[in-house]
Amino acid sequence: YSTSVGAQFGEEALQKTVLAGVIGISFIFLFMLYFYRLPGIIAIVTLSAYLYLVLQVFDWMNAVLTLPGIAALILGVGMAVDANIITYERIKEEIKLGKSIRSAYRAGNRRSFATIFDANITTMLAGGVLFFFGTSAVKGFATSLVLSILVSFLTSVFLSRILLGLLVESKWLDKKPGYFGVNKKDIIDLSKSTEDVDAPTKFDKVDFVKHRKKFFAASGILLAAGVILILVFRLNLGIDFSSGTRIEIGAEKTLTAEEVEDELANLDLEAKDIVLSGNQNQTAVARFIGVLDKDEIAEVKEYFNEKYGKEPSVSTVSPTVGKELARNAMYGVLIASIGIIIYVSLRFEYKMAIASVIALLYDAFFIIAVFSITRLEVDVTFIAAVLTIVGYSINDTIVTFDRIRELYKKTKVKTYDDLKSIVNRSLQQTFTRSVNTVLTVVFCVIALMILGSESIRNFSIALLIGLISGTYSSLFIAAQLWMIWKWKEIKKKSTMKKVQENDEPVI
Repeated sequence: YSTSVGAQFGEEALQKTVLAGVIGISFIFLFMLYFYRLPGIIAIVTLSAYLYLVLQVFDWMNAVLTLPGIAALILGVGMAVDANIITYERIKEEIKLGKSIRSAYRAGNRRSFATIFDANITTMLAGGVLFFFGTSAVKGFATSLVLSILVSFLTSVFLSRILLGLLVESKWLDKKPGYFGVNKKDIIDLSKSTEDVDAPTKFDKVDFVKHRKKFFAASGILLAAGVILILVFRLNLGIDFSSGTRIEIGAEKTLTAEEVEDELANLDLEAKDIVLSGNQNQTAVARFIGVLDKDEIAEVKEYFNEKYGKEPSVSTVSPTVGKELARNAMYGVLIASIGIIIYVSLRFEYKMAIASVIALLYDAFFIIAVFSITRLEVDVTFIAAVLTIVGYSINDTIVTFDRIRELYKKTKVKTYDDLKSIVNRSLQQTFTRSVNTVLTVVFCVIALMILGSESIRNFSIALLIGLISGTYSSLFIAAQLWMIWKWKEIKKKSTMKKVQENDEPVI
């Protein structure tokens, strides 16, 4: 396996990716400021500290910052803000319940910590699997991802709480719920209520559970269609898995496939396919079945450097390495899934673990199906994207399950309607934070996809598809599956109890 990147390609890719990162992160800052007001300012400060610390740690490690690594750093900002959103939404809920700012701050921090911890651990599991089973570029991505999670835990949880706590304890914010984005008319006067009430949400009238059968049917149809599409179209495997040579040719002018084909013919090379991309088709990617040797690569680089003024990037993968990468990719998904099942079973219950893994495997399959029909190239960064989604899409599910567990403990479930009410209320209460946590990452992904380097475009597309699918599966697959299985368990226990009572001897 070898990769040779032209100097100009590397410089352009770096500039594009950094610019995309700046724009994506700026959108996150504006979003947090608009949606969370004063806590949003705290989030901006802590995210800035996060960026500085991550780069500083990389410098201490003498780590090589690869292009996927930079992408992971940018995505890390979107993921780092998740902890802020989960905490701030919880504080807003407590304020709406009529608590003082200080009480709401303390309760919100206490109740959100376990959710943040669980969500970060599951993403780190995927990052660890990526590191042990990935190639050099993917290892760089995995290192950035794990490091980002660890540093964000320090900044978004501890630093954020210290800064916001100083303001809260100063009593300056007393009776100023507007500074937290809470409207006074949404605050409940608990002195006038004798019942245990929940904080109002904008989605109180939305019934997420009512149409579960329709969503199950739609998911099943999409799954079946995906299987058929993959069998018919198959995947457009890059050289990472099919083996061969990939040459990325850049020019200052518009290229055509015929022109590139003729230039390659001058070197006695025949491409399997040529794909044009970039602004005004100024980049051409040619793939070959065979593996070029060192002398041939040197000749190609010299020829196109003289012809277009840019040294091309050349990657080669032997058949043995291609098979190893494919095998490692399958192992990675399997081990990440098993790790998540074990962890969620320990922290929650095994039914929630199985439902979570079914949902995330659905997300992974959905990404593969879309890539099959669109003929987008599947390379090693695609696997990094799938494994990232495997770790990240469970975040929303954990947030929902954490709320279900909380409400389940408070409620004595006697009927199916009781259980449906718990799941429905949990989805209503966590919907805003689920959408907001995904939105912050989507800002970064879209910026990387549109403005970033073309070499990680497919990676960005895979992430975007996975994020959208992950939100859907968390709401309409994982929670609903658990509800059905849980009711069967409750009904079975109830039946057994009645049988035992009837079998008791009469004295």
